[in-house]
Amino acid sequence: MMNSNQPAKVSLFQNRFVRTILLSNVLLQIGIWIRNFSILLFVMEQTGNNPYAVSLISVAEYAPIFLFSFIGGTFADRWRPKRTMVWCDMLSAASVFAVFTTLLFGSWKTIFFATLVSAILSQFSQPSSMKLFKQHVPTEQVQQGMALLQTNIAVFMILGPVFGSLIFQSFGIQTSIVVTGIAFLLSAVVLTRLPDDHSNVQEKASTGFWQDLGDGIRYVKSKYVLTALAGTFAAIGLASGVTQPLGVFLLTERLNLPKENLQWFMMVNGAAMLIGGGLITVLSKKVAPQRLLAIGMLADAIAMAAMGLSTSIALTIVAQFMVGFFFPCFMIGISTLILQNTEQSFIGRVNGVLNPFFLGMMVISMSSAGWLKDKFSLLVVFEAAAAVFIIGLLFIIPLFKLKEPGEQKHTMA
Repeated sequence: MMNSNQPAKVSLFQNRFVRTILLSNVLLQIGIWIRNFSILLFVMEQTGNNPYAVSLISVAEYAPIFLFSFIGGTFADRWRPKRTMVWCDMLSAASVFAVFTTLLFGSWKTIFFATLVSAILSQFSQPSSMKLFKQHVPTEQVQQGMALLQTNIAVFMILGPVFGSLIFQSFGIQTSIVVTGIAFLLSAVVLTRLPDDHSNVQEKASTGFWQDLGDGIRYVKSKYVLTALAGTFAAIGLASGVTQPLGVFLLTERLNLPKENLQWFMMVNGAAMLIGGGLITVLSKKVAPQRLLAIGMLADAIAMAAMGLSTSIALTIVAQFMVGFFFPCFMIGISTLILQNTEQSFIGRVNGVLNPFFLGMMVISMSSAGWLKDKFSLLVVFEAAAAVFIIGLLFIIPLFKLKEPGEQKHTMA
């Protein structure tokens, strides 16, 4: 029987699965931030701040996510989730140590390989983690669990850049890469403490990969909740992607501040995410995920509009705080709705189908942000982004009629 049938009285922190996943996530975040910042600073050092070389880091990080989301999600539904997660972390560690070996012989360009491989493997590991959440966390505690993970990510958005830069500047790229590999390896070790995969979970051999993928697409199309989330995902990606690269211009053009002040605005954003994620963790049982998502969409629409109009430092900081504070509403609300409204056997494929809506729109809008700013204006771009958030909100409103989680437990096998 599944552990999700355990009494709801058990505290979330008493759940062995939750404790293990949180510890693994802490180790992964340490490795990811050390890797990202050490690679960024190293590439800038090696290329003399070449913008094309620096941009390749983002390509190595985001392109595999878009390309492998469908594949990883489908295989996550075919493989045992615990074993998949352990192997993904072990292979990430192996790729990092392989890069370390090449660095010893002077071939620095292989540094991109570590990011590339890790990004690919994450598309197999992340949906497997979602499947285990479905198995081992009671439905009424899922949203609180998602909030805890989001809060952990917010903590590292504040501390990660500092920690990653400090390790690289103090010890260099080789030590940074070794520490990254050790962090990934320790995460794999921690994940071995997860409850064993159930004996009735077996790799699918009776159906082909493409049939499974097609079944996943049809499953998403058959459920309005999931198709609505696809529209919302696309709106969030489009609005966030077009404004993210232009944030520095708010400082230089609207506020007449030096570009170096951007780091302080980013710290405001990270601190707000931490506060928002923590508050949602406390209030998660009182707010339905669809309402949480709607609140986040409306708040960010207001914040984007304010940032575009503002010539006041104080108002821009407040708006930046709003963006960070309500951002966890997106990830927590969407993740909870997916888990509550998706059968366990389809969780990987649903993630694989929905993620490209967000990432695809974000990549498209990021690549066109500079052109839109030159063609129109900074004000027009930010007001348009606010309008896109409102459009995304329209997909959420019909979901207010969803039943309570307790009425949906029949979907859990």
